Amino acid sequence: MKEIFNNVFYIGAEDKELDLFENQYKLKNGVTYNSYAIIDSKTIVLDSVDSRKNKTWIDNIKLVLNKRNLDYFVISHLEPDHSGSIEDLLKEYPETTIVGTEKMFSMLPQFINEQSIKKSNKLIVKDNDTLLLGNHNFIFYAAPMIHWPEVLTCYESTTKIFFSADAFGTFGIPHKLIANTLEEATGWPDEGRRYYTNIVGKYGIAVQNLIKKLSNLNISTIAPLHGPILTGEINHYINLYNIWSSYSSEKNGTLIVYSTMHGNTKNIALYAQKYLETLNEPTEIFDISRSDVSSVLSKAFIYNKLLLVTVTYDGDNMPCMQDFLFHLKIKNLKNKKIGIIQNGSWGPVAGKITFDYLNNLKELKIIEFIPTVKSKMKESDKTEINELLTNLIK
Repeated sequence: MKEIFNNVFYIGAEDKELDLFENQYKLKNGVTYNSYAIIDSKTIVLDSVDSRKNKTWIDNIKLVLNKRNLDYFVISHLEPDHSGSIEDLLKEYPETTIVGTEKMFSMLPQFINEQSIKKSNKLIVKDNDTLLLGNHNFIFYAAPMIHWPEVLTCYESTTKIFFSADAFGTFGIPHKLIANTLEEATGWPDEGRRYYTNIVGKYGIAVQNLIKKLSNLNISTIAPLHGPILTGEINHYINLYNIWSSYSSEKNGTLIVYSTMHGNTKNIALYAQKYLETLNEPTEIFDISRSDVSSVLSKAFIYNKLLLVTVTYDGDNMPCMQDFLFHLKIKNLKNKKIGIIQNGSWGPVAGKITFDYLNNLKELKIIEFIPTVKSKMKESDKTEINELLTNLIK
């Protein structure tokens, strides 16, 4: 437990042991489950934590309430890493009033025993509804599909804190709980971007809708459900979310992603990188078989161009490349120019498969011309490769 502002407390927990977020995204340094409490004429707790840390959370609540009753409990998001300890709280404080969206209440029985819900009071809120605690006043804003349909955010007008649910979160345990500067904001922008693109990335329109709702608020602090509490330079974080959610690019440049079995396709990719650099094109390159897909996906949101250098494997792409393409598709990548180079020894088809797969996505500009290399790259292959690369950066 930590008092972060006058009568505003952090009561969340660190999980240093968790190695996979959602059992799929690699964690370098665990994750936090953020929860908050405000003590006023009325008391309120915002969000639960994963069941892995239920005892820590309940102990924090008891400590901060200091034998007072809990008047309100806000459920912003029902994903199990935030709803995993709700039943523990309702056992301790059965008469608390649960606050959430209508959609949240319809989904809540999926996650906790219905008998626990029936004992509690309920307060359904929608956009611009308010809740006065005394000196603190909450204004609620629904945020459906960031990244579940029941999500609720809220703004406390006295402290000017925006409680952002899963938006503006990061992987990892921050060095400082409260980040007063960009330098102190552990995980920003890299882990913040990786978190956004992999967890929220498909739902850019929903994020844009929330940003519009926030446009008239004077926000001094963003309190997310994961990662550091952000205070100072708030517009920087909102601007990044605006870029990512509008599928714009942070930088002009080319991300090169390749798959290779024996090194020949790697050499093609390295040649392409070197050639692009002679054209003063910024590049970053990844072997997708040896790279974390979630990290490479987040890089695809940075650059405005993507070069895929792929090798034919059993009449298809290598599984690692096809997995990367799958992630590009389900996270709704847009507004990129894409070039493809293929390799194959006797029946090169990986390029066409890649083109056909991505061509189903909207708002991608994919170059139809696909240079083909058969096994080792030769001098004669470079003419077509150079032509593609020159076209890619036009």
